[in-house]
Amino acid sequence: MGIKVAKFGGSSLADENQFRKVKAIIEADPDRRYIVPSAPGKRFSEDIKITDMLYRCYDLAKKGENFDEDFALIEKRYNDIIAALSLTLSLADDFSEIKSAMRAKVGRDYAASRGEYLNGKILAEYLGYEFIDAAEVIFFDENGKYAAEHTDYILSERLKNVERAVIPGFYGISANDTIKTFSRGGSDITGAIVAKAAKADLYENWTDVSGFLCADPRIVKNPRPIGIITYRELRELSYMGATVLHEEAIFPVKSAGIPINIRNTNRPEDCGTMIVASVSTLHEEENPNVITGIAGKKNFSVITLEKDRMNEEVGFGRRVLEVLERHKICFEHMPSGIDTMSVVVDDLAFTKDKSEIIKDLFEETGADSIDVESGIALVAVAGHGMKNIRGTAAKIFTALAEANINIRMIDQGSSELNIIIGVNNDDFEESIRTIYAAFEN
Repeated sequence: MGIKVAKFGGSSLADENQFRKVKAIIEADPDRRYIVPSAPGKRFSEDIKITDMLYRCYDLAKKGENFDEDFALIEKRYNDIIAALSLTLSLADDFSEIKSAMRAKVGRDYAASRGEYLNGKILAEYLGYEFIDAAEVIFFDENGKYAAEHTDYILSERLKNVERAVIPGFYGISANDTIKTFSRGGSDITGAIVAKAAKADLYENWTDVSGFLCADPRIVKNPRPIGIITYRELRELSYMGATVLHEEAIFPVKSAGIPINIRNTNRPEDCGTMIVASVSTLHEEENPNVITGIAGKKNFSVITLEKDRMNEEVGFGRRVLEVLERHKICFEHMPSGIDTMSVVVDDLAFTKDKSEIIKDLFEETGADSIDVESGIALVAVAGHGMKNIRGTAAKIFTALAEANINIRMIDQGSSELNIIIGVNNDDFEESIRTIYAAFEN
């Protein structure tokens, strides 16, 4: 028997009908032994996620206001699921404990985590699986950072003695014995952590879409689905806005060589997207596409410094980055020439202290000139096939030129896995459509 870890998102467990679909999926494959649930998501477009309802209750409690009416809606959501599934489980004691803790203002992380905790108890009861509280097996250090080694050891030992279990996503326990959550969408990370600890053969991430698409369907009509993608390609696309999977969920399974399969709870017959360490020759033959995906984000600024003989000046780049560090600004990309260096930064973070930053850059670097272009969008074109096919970059640039789109910046890594193109914000959507059409039509 192999081992599969299956994480189910909020839309997959939004109501009793979704619970029934999840149970059918799990029971269809006996290898699905460890299950990681999210809190119930939206049942319809105007609905409110349980996590947001819990945040609201805690915010009211923190102000000393009554939140009984709001919390009653949370109780009803869970009790309706329990009743519809004909379970004998009672969450009355849990509800009482959560309300008391909120009144004691134990923290927003605790409040938010209870959505996964309660949903995990219901799902474990429904499946007949053991329930393992994530606070017993997932740890954060005194600085609030995920404690990977300690978690892996404790969780691995626990799972050795458990044939099948439900471990709620999104949270763990901090060094001071308080509940600590990952960022929103963090159940994806929990699933990856459990997969690594269980030495799983596969980590399945079940959601409401059948994997990744080559481009944003809000921009490109009916984009091609991605059958296979590498971890590195996924990192590039996730960073640039592709949001099917929490980007931090890649690291635990990547280090263990465990593939991820993105699946659709509402269409379990779809194969979804397989995320792997590398693409074999066989897979390349199955997926002959030059590019894997296109993604991007708007609202960047490009700071360009010019100085004669910059390339001969030791420490120039370090001084530029030290100025940004002092102003707590991260840089996105840093294309450079012999006498020029460009640094791409987030518009919002930069414009706040724009004049002061430029002044500091002049003082620290002695630059001859500093030019700033704002309102820049970045488009990432990623694909493992790009390095094997000549003329890929030329095809991209020619297509954009023919569409009268001005390229403001080009940055390509030495791995030839991706190309980053800077365009005006107004050209962002058309750039993605143009590049997609160049390779897919």
